[in-house]
Amino acid sequence: MWLIIGISLRLANLTGKPPWTDEFSTLVFSLGNNFLSVPLDQAIAADILLQPLQPNPAASIGDVIHNLVTQDTHPPLYFVLAYLWMKLFKSEGGLVSLFGARSLPALIGAASIPSAYVLGRVAFRSPLVGHLAAAMIAVSPYAIFLAQEARHYSLAALWVTASLTCLVIATRHIQNRTPLPIWVAVSWVAINALGLATHYFFSLTLCTEAIVLIFLAWLQLQTSSKFSLFFSSAWRRIYAVATGTFVAGLIWLPIFLENRNRSNLTEWIQGSRVGLDWFSPIFQALGTLIAMISLLPVESSQVLVVIPSGLVMLIFFIWAVPILLRGIKIQLQQPESRIMIQVFIGVVISAIALFFIFTYFFGIDLTRGARYNFVYFPAIVILLGASLAVCWQPPKELIGRENEIKSIGRWGINGKKAVMLIWLMGFVSAVTVFCNLGYQKYYRPDLFVQLIQQISPVPVLIATTHKTYVHTGEMMGVAREFKVANSPQKPLFLLAHQNKDPNTSTIALENTLKKLPRPFDLWLVNFHAPVAESVNTCVISDTQSLPRVNGYEYKLYHCQQS
Repeated sequence: MWLIIGISLRLANLTGKPPWTDEFSTLVFSLGNNFLSVPLDQAIAADILLQPLQPNPAASIGDVIHNLVTQDTHPPLYFVLAYLWMKLFKSEGGLVSLFGARSLPALIGAASIPSAYVLGRVAFRSPLVGHLAAAMIAVSPYAIFLAQEARHYSLAALWVTASLTCLVIATRHIQNRTPLPIWVAVSWVAINALGLATHYFFSLTLCTEAIVLIFLAWLQLQTSSKFSLFFSSAWRRIYAVATGTFVAGLIWLPIFLENRNRSNLTEWIQGSRVGLDWFSPIFQALGTLIAMISLLPVESSQVLVVIPSGLVMLIFFIWAVPILLRGIKIQLQQPESRIMIQVFIGVVISAIALFFIFTYFFGIDLTRGARYNFVYFPAIVILLGASLAVCWQPPKELIGRENEIKSIGRWGINGKKAVMLIWLMGFVSAVTVFCNLGYQKYYRPDLFVQLIQQISPVPVLIATTHKTYVHTGEMMGVAREFKVANSPQKPLFLLAHQNKDPNTSTIALENTLKKLPRPFDLWLVNFHAPVAESVNTCVISDTQSLPRVNGYEYKLYHCQQS
């Protein structure tokens, strides 16, 4: 049942939201294409700009891997899977199928539901915890957000779940001082290798697991002062897993170091902080944690929607957080579940600590990308399932202690009803996400194209400064919307390349304007270069009364006949 609900939510309105620049990189590289074929510093038609999105029968898996290794910053496993998957879908107007590209992460995301069930059941030896963990991840707005993007984060989260399952099994054997079965050890190494081949940040999950294992070693040391314990067969298998994982990671080290030369692709999460900027990572991290459970339309442009949504979420968390914390506290009091609660809390706290270390000490703000929290999201889900299990079925030790049982629920709501309300809030939040009212797309080329069609009755040139393929993707979004809408308007695009000197973009713009027949409208979009002299023969339009469009900061010039 949870799987059916989860699949339905992940496939709902799957192509209703336009792809954004990161998704374009997935589409292009997964086809075995690259962005180098798009001409720079000259006016080009939409079809030329969209050429990398056309399926290429001659491209191979080798092309996918080569292009990623030489031009991108991600390992290739997901892109190879996407290459094979998208071959099953027909092109749409000559372009790669968006449904095909997004359906893969959607189905992988749905696979996280039975995976969460297995992890919860194995960890707590309780089908109830497994069911509740599966129920919550099925409707989690964060999980829906990851699953509805043509990116690799759903697959990475799946590997995290699998690796944590191995950690749980290892914890049992460390407790019992028995060797980890060879098949578990080999599986653990293979899962970790696949995780690293999917996303480099999977290494953060491995760090949290290492911290938890050190904690378990410390606990054993409290009961036995014999250091020879750490040379027992139980720990030797753990060392073998660590060694195998380390070797698997070394494979990617040369490529990862080479990726440092393409730091301009990740500069959006780098930078110095001034004043209140020092506090923003805290709120960003808190916002992501909240949105793993509940997210109403607080991103709406309508104040009458934002205020009620915010109030409902505030009331919900004032009511729900004490219930969830109470459930965790009771689980910690149970001898059979205490160690597992400690393991998952250790994973979460360690991951968040690593995020803040990278943010404040290395200037890499991982909290800015909500999707990066996949490294500990499955642990949150299991803690949620374990806590709700107490609400649904209080432990036998509490039978006869009516006050404590009542305290599990709040405001006259018993435990089972509380679980239902928390799940229902998750379901409503999932609807919020797939309707693009929560976790809204960073770019709205659909709205921008509608604006151009309303304002510009003459030919159009859309110009932007270009540094990396990220900026190509921004313009691809606009070109694709024109194509999908079958617009009679045939805009031209200018990607004015910019190195260290911004004037190179200015010169490219000026040379292009001289060659185009007039009249035409010039839309400068995300154009970060001087433009005064280039457009001195055009009349700037007052755009203050025009609507803002997410991802597209624009200026409009009317270039009339001289």
